[in-house]
Amino acid sequence: MKFCSNCGKAVIREVPPGDNRPRFVCRNCATIHYQNPRVIVGVLPTYEDSVLLCERDIQPRKGFWTLPAGFLENDESTLEGAIRECQEESMASVVDAKLYAIYDIPHIRQVYIFYRARMDNPYFSKTMESSDVRLFVEEDIPWEQLAFPVVAETLTAFFNDRKRGHYDVRYMQINKGWHRPDTVQSGN
Repeated sequence: MKFCSNCGKAVIREVPPGDNRPRFVCRNCATIHYQNPRVIVGVLPTYEDSVLLCERDIQPRKGFWTLPAGFLENDESTLEGAIRECQEESMASVVDAKLYAIYDIPHIRQVYIFYRARMDNPYFSKTMESSDVRLFVEEDIPWEQLAFPVVAETLTAFFNDRKRGHYDVRYMQINKGWHRPDTVQSGN
């Protein structure tokens, strides 16, 4: 950051009085610019024994598969944002959404919140953000073509929970260098 979004003057990086870390500060208007993690919200949509995935038609990771998710907007709850993102990326409507997973990813300054929900009908389609949208049974998940580690972790947890017949709300911190557990078999 070089300039204050409040007054347009140059900012400096310093620890403001009473704070414990460097921030961008405008000495002209005294605005402290806090830069906080981005919140990504999404849905793990299911229909019968399948999971809905979207092939990304935008960067980053264009051409890779993901759960429908995106940045939380101002003035919406995490659930509202997750349902909106599902609709925007897949045209799918979901019901009975329940909090499923929270992932802290400090090295990229993101927090992911996923809801598990079901689709009442198998209606979905590609969108401006998704070049393809499909239902996958577990053995057909394109594990090596998943866009992000958090998607692999969420799907792995879901399939394990489904086998147990019990869905826990999950929390995990994903650190730089994280890799999908070896217990996941692609295409088997």
